[in-house]
Amino acid sequence: MAVDSETLRTVMRHWATGVAVLTVRDGAHVHGMTVNSFSSVSLEPPLVLVCIERVVRTHGLLEHARTFGLSILAEGQAEISNRFAGRDTEHADRFEGLETYTAVTGAPFIVGNIGYLDCQVVAAHEVGTHTIFVAEVLSAHVVNGSQPLLYYDRAYRKIELLPEQ
Repeated sequence: MAVDSETLRTVMRHWATGVAVLTVRDGAHVHGMTVNSFSSVSLEPPLVLVCIERVVRTHGLLEHARTFGLSILAEGQAEISNRFAGRDTEHADRFEGLETYTAVTGAPFIVGNIGYLDCQVVAAHEVGTHTIFVAEVLSAHVVNGSQPLLYYDRAYRKIELLPEQ
């Protein structure tokens, strides 16, 4: 018998993750959302996956555009993560006042990120309440010297390096 959703939610709060903002440009429509459900799938070819709930605005745009960007957030970008995470801003312009740039697909990337992935969807699988989008990475870049924004147990965290053993 499967566990209930609250038990799963409680356990998953103890899985530390990085924080990224997924962005989509579909014609004149631009939108994005905070995600931590993304992962590398393959190095050859370069593939990643993201899991998006089917009821959010970003899902429909991504399903149509078939391209997206991921801005991996730096430790000082918690406010940006909150802006793109809120259900209360689902229909607002989340990019208002933010500096962005583009790479190959036209999806916007947030200035100050520690790295980005510019992706084209190659497969989509509906599972439960979400769609798993598998995408080929067309362009990627990392900014050295910055620390990532981390999320653990419903709070933002930062890396504290341990002394070498």
